Amino acid sequence: MTKVKEKKQKTKKRVSIQVKRFLLLLFSLGVIGLSVCSFILYGPWSWVRERLITTAMTTMTHQYLATWFYNDDVIQEVLANNRTIEPAEDTNPDFIKIDDSDVQKYSSKYEKEILEREEGATYKLIEVSGTGYKGYLVAIYDPSKVSIGTTSKLGTIGQSVRVIARKNNAVVAINASGFYDPDWNSNGAIPHGTVIKDGKIVYDYEDAKVGGGFVGFNEDDVLVLARTDKYTALRKYKYRDAIEFGPFLIVNGKPSFVQGDGGWGLAPRTAIGQRKDGIVLFLVVDGRGRNNSVGCGMVELTEIMQKYGAYNAANMDGGSSSGLIINDEVINHPTAGGDNGLRNIPTAWIVTE
Repeated sequence: MTKVKEKKQKTKKRVSIQVKRFLLLLFSLGVIGLSVCSFILYGPWSWVRERLITTAMTTMTHQYLATWFYNDDVIQEVLANNRTIEPAEDTNPDFIKIDDSDVQKYSSKYEKEILEREEGATYKLIEVSGTGYKGYLVAIYDPSKVSIGTTSKLGTIGQSVRVIARKNNAVVAINASGFYDPDWNSNGAIPHGTVIKDGKIVYDYEDAKVGGGFVGFNEDDVLVLARTDKYTALRKYKYRDAIEFGPFLIVNGKPSFVQGDGGWGLAPRTAIGQRKDGIVLFLVVDGRGRNNSVGCGMVELTEIMQKYGAYNAANMDGGSSSGLIINDEVINHPTAGGDNGLRNIPTAWIVTE
């Protein structure tokens, strides 16, 4: 054997050993990774399992993240142990006394953030944050300026909250009700449940199925949360603008009872509320990593509303629907793939001057 051939064989042998070692390393890392993942997913700590399942199962397009790893029995058990039990009463409008007087003393820093404002201001934007989430709260000082805006082709084609705001000359807008989305890729045209605008039913699709009930403002500009039918909504509660959605977070000052994480997981969120002095609160929380925010569940959403004095509050559609527009600018960090990350939706809460 020549020295050249002998050198080539030694080189091949050395390369072969290195390849084997590399493959062994990859295999070992894979085994370790699988072991770590298995320990996290199936280990003694239920928090990760519950968060994963509740977060995935409340989305339309990412439920596979739960069904890949857990069977139906485990998923249903987790969902049963993580739920939101809403107050069993409807809003009593008599508790809301609209008051625009100037307050000089504040009971908390949150109260100061709400009430300390420029003279004549229609609204005030406040940044909020907590463990794992960031978002925005808007205080609207005149509830008569809050109403429902809809896509111009309700039932046919949805529009982004920004477009709905534009066509209504709204200075502030957030998304409102959910929508019929059987293939997880609808155009956001058909709202869940009934939509009331200017005291009239403008759309009626009896498939809300999201807890809660009617959420809207009556003729006295009071935000009323009520579990009722559409006819009673108009006759008894005298809604001028309302949609159906939920769950209700706070009713007559009483928060919902949240077991576990409430069954809604972590995601972008939108909520609407009203204080006893009549000030309306719009809340949008970023999620899914946008704005360095994971998102929040019903617990955190309720806590934020309570801090800022909400006496009645309800969850609105969240996830990729969450959007906040101020003066035609997208304020939050939406997660959909449409106009500036916004998704087409059927309804929005708007503020007009």
